[in-house]
Amino acid sequence: MQLHTVSVKNPESLNMILGQSHFIKTVEDVHEAIVCTVPGAKFGIAFCEASADCLIRWSGTDQSLIDLAVTNAQALGCGHTFIIFMRDMFPINILNTIQQVPEVVRIFCATANPVQGIVAETDQGRGLMGVVDGFAPKGVEAEEHIAKRKGFLRTIGYKL
Repeated sequence: MQLHTVSVKNPESLNMILGQSHFIKTVEDVHEAIVCTVPGAKFGIAFCEASADCLIRWSGTDQSLIDLAVTNAQALGCGHTFIIFMRDMFPINILNTIQQVPEVVRIFCATANPVQGIVAETDQGRGLMGVVDGFAPKGVEAEEHIAKRKGFLRTIGYKL
């Protein structure tokens, strides 16, 4: 077995979700879950099929986001993984809904941070072992950081 790190290409620092699922209908079910939760959602999804044709299945409502998802699915090349890129919304808007899709096994991350996938490669194929999401902590928040965090959440409408 060899371990690799694969950096997710995300030039606009868009929000994304990286996960694992288990069946070809993942793409359609996740697509339906997103549009039923956020009408008018702009997103692209790609799913790496792990049996039969072993194709990258894709869907979405925004071609540039679909292309970005497909590019990253190709780079990761891990069976039964999916990646969703979104614009003008946050993962928190759809995460619970995605987790309720019957095919979804796990979510590795939901972020706009830089992400590296930890990929194991064997003679059978590749699997996503985990992710590095963002950077290591630089310290512990102080009162001014708490105020800034609370202000930010209120500015974007997530707290009253």
